[in-house]
Amino acid sequence: MKKIIVIGFGNVGKNYVNYLVNEVDASYDIGIIDKDRDTALGNIMDLNHELVLNNKNSKVKMSEYDDCFNADIVVITAGVKQKVDQTRAELLKDNTIIIKDITNRVVESGFNGIFIVATNPVDIMSYLVRKVSNFPSNKVIGTGTMVDTARLKYLLGNKINVNPNNIHAYVLGEHSNTCFSVWSKASIGMVKVSSKVEEEDLDAIMIETKSIPFKIIKYKNETSYLVAMSLVKITKAIVHDENVILTVSSLYDNVYVSMPFIIGKNGVKGVMKLDFTQEEEENLTKSINGIKENIRKMEELL
Repeated sequence: MKKIIVIGFGNVGKNYVNYLVNEVDASYDIGIIDKDRDTALGNIMDLNHELVLNNKNSKVKMSEYDDCFNADIVVITAGVKQKVDQTRAELLKDNTIIIKDITNRVVESGFNGIFIVATNPVDIMSYLVRKVSNFPSNKVIGTGTMVDTARLKYLLGNKINVNPNNIHAYVLGEHSNTCFSVWSKASIGMVKVSSKVEEEDLDAIMIETKSIPFKIIKYKNETSYLVAMSLVKITKAIVHDENVILTVSSLYDNVYVSMPFIIGKNGVKGVMKLDFTQEEEENLTKSINGIKENIRKMEELL
C-alpha cells in the first residue's frame, strides 16, 4: 500500500483524495496535514465512511510532518487561493513563504520520496520546492499546464463535435497567460487539426483556454476539480510506472516549465523533444523568460 501525505486539505486536496481512494486499481495509506484540523477531521471521517460503501481498503487519517519520513509521495496543495482578476504571479509573495516553510518541514522529517506540487504560481512553487529540498529534479513535479491542455482539448472537441480523448494536442510553457498551444503538432486522430479548423478559430480557442479559469473563479471562487484530477493522473503514473506523457512542470532550460514529460515510478523520466515552428519557439522563450523573472522575484523573498 503506497503512503501519500497531502498538505493542504481545501477543495483541491479534498477532491484529490476522494478521486484517488475511489480508484479501482490500488489502495492507499493517506495522511492529511492541514492547519484547520477540525474541518480536516470531519472530512477524513466522511471519506472513511464512504470507503465502506465502495469496498475499498484505502485509509485516510490526520497526520503530522514527522509522518512524512516514510511516505512515497507528498502532495502540496496548501497556499493562498487565487482571487477574481488576480494573476498567478500576484500570489507569489504569500505562497513563497508558505511553500518554503512546508518544504523545510517535510525534508526535516527524513522524507525521500516524490513531491507533487499544485500551489500557484505552480512553476515557481515547484522550482522553490526543488531549491529548498535540494532534491533531484525528477522527484519534484508540478501540475503545470495539464489543466490548460485539458481545457484546450475540451473546447476543441466541442468545436468539431469529437470526443476530446481523440484530440492530441499540448499546451506548454508557464501555467499563466504566456502558455501556448502547439498547433503544428496537434491532431484529431491522425488528421492535422489545422486541416479541419480555421486558424482564427484556433486562436479563439486558445484565448478561451486562458480565460476560462478566471470565469470559473468568478462563479465559484476557486477551481478545484480539474487540478485535483491532474494530481491523480500524476500519482497513478508514479504508482503504476505508467511511463505516460503529461504536460507537467519540471526542469527544462534551468527553470520549471511545462513540456511533454514522461512520468514513471521514479518521477520524471525524460522529455519528448518537439520540432517547434519559429512562432512556437518564440512563445516558449517568452514563457521561460517570464518564469525566470518570477524566480528572480521569488529568490529576493528567501
